[in-house]
Amino acid sequence: MGEYIKVDQMSPDASVVSLAVDVARCGGVLIMPTDSVYGIGTAATPQNPGYKRIFEIKQRPVEQTLPWLVGSKSDLQKYAYITHDWANKLAETYWPGALTLVVTASEDVPEEYVLPNNKTIALRMPNSPLVCQIAQQLGCPLATTSANTHGAPSAVDGCGLETGLVEEADLILDGGPAPLAIASTIVDCTGDEPRILREGALPTEDILATVGFAER
Repeated sequence: MGEYIKVDQMSPDASVVSLAVDVARCGGVLIMPTDSVYGIGTAATPQNPGYKRIFEIKQRPVEQTLPWLVGSKSDLQKYAYITHDWANKLAETYWPGALTLVVTASEDVPEEYVLPNNKTIALRMPNSPLVCQIAQQLGCPLATTSANTHGAPSAVDGCGLETGLVEEADLILDGGPAPLAIASTIVDCTGDEPRILREGALPTEDILATVGFAER
């Protein structure tokens, strides 16, 4: 088990952010709160051993890859090829927040993080100053998925984290209850119209209305 620290994710102590950055930079695995649910993540750098460890810890199929948590809205332009203005509008409206965008990955995304069948990656900027500051200071996104074994319910409170995950992580940041306590909404932005892959914290009708599409 790594170091266990209580945090305020909306107003994180600079020393906690610095420690998390150091752990991630060395290929470590972090468990951290977000606005939606708790996540387990590592630096999204090429050939990071922490990336493989997350699949082993979660017992997650390796072909699924991991979504990225980014530190700023501008990261969408860096890590994605955006062909429709409505995708930018979604990020502008709902980031930071509980919206994950599936996009065509740019050349700045290392190959191991891209789904091979369609060259996509999932990006989200969470409404969590803690996570955003870690990503900003790290200089790259955090490859992150929900902090639970594959198929188990997502943890929405630090006290609800599975013992097995806590024992395997290098740093555990306990921010108490996640504000939303529900997973993010996932939108596929690779087609001509937005496609809701998972309805979570943000309702489908709100997403579609924002960009001028009607629910079907």
